[in-house]
Amino acid sequence: RQRTGVARGPLAFSALKPQGLPVAALAELAYLQALAGVDLIKDDHGLADSVSAPFAERVPAIQAAVARANAQTGGQTLYAPNLNGGPGKVRAQLQVCRDEGVGAVMMCPLLMGASQMVEWVREPLDMLVLAHPALAGVARIHPSVMYGTLFRLFGADLVIFPNFGGRFADDSQVCRRTAQRLAAPLAGRPPAMPVPAGGLTPERVPELVDFYGPDVALLIGGSLLAAADPLAAMRGFVDSVCKGR
Repeated sequence: RQRTGVARGPLAFSALKPQGLPVAALAELAYLQALAGVDLIKDDHGLADSVSAPFAERVPAIQAAVARANAQTGGQTLYAPNLNGGPGKVRAQLQVCRDEGVGAVMMCPLLMGASQMVEWVREPLDMLVLAHPALAGVARIHPSVMYGTLFRLFGADLVIFPNFGGRFADDSQVCRRTAQRLAAPLAGRPPAMPVPAGGLTPERVPELVDFYGPDVALLIGGSLLAAADPLAAMRGFVDSVCKGR
């Protein structure tokens, strides 16, 4: 909350997609999202170190675009690049993030390895850490334990998980239990912010804020980008979230 400047109530969260966009297009999209007042913008989890948007080129351009929008609005929008690869590659990516003043990063614990994520968090990073559930669907672990307890123990400040009623099969009680675990006492650790996601639409914002309460970050990406006027859709989403504050 300190990093985003949102003292209370839900956060607006969005993503950069689809894959295949060049750096300039991704930076322009991030600029529009930040201009609309989105609190946190992340790389799509499939956006790694592609030919069309290499990490070392993408991150400086997007961070500069977000900073430009923040300067215009007075906002504190954060950008979270997707870290990926082995320890050597991730170290180089983190150096890019530090050089550019990036305030958050995203990790996929089941892709990069839980032990690697823990080691990076212990450095410390001085960046917010988002955990993404890529590959979690193949695990024999209850979702509320995987996302609500393990990802939090790995060091996540925010945890993305499939929301009920979206593209995935987890029901509302599993989602509620996940959010409860993220807030529950856990070996003296601070709570982590729940980030329900997966096919959400702006129309569901009041329902989801009522369901999860004020301590939630709502992640909506594809439905905003598919709108006839994406900037208007982004602003409508942010306005709806702000009503819950």
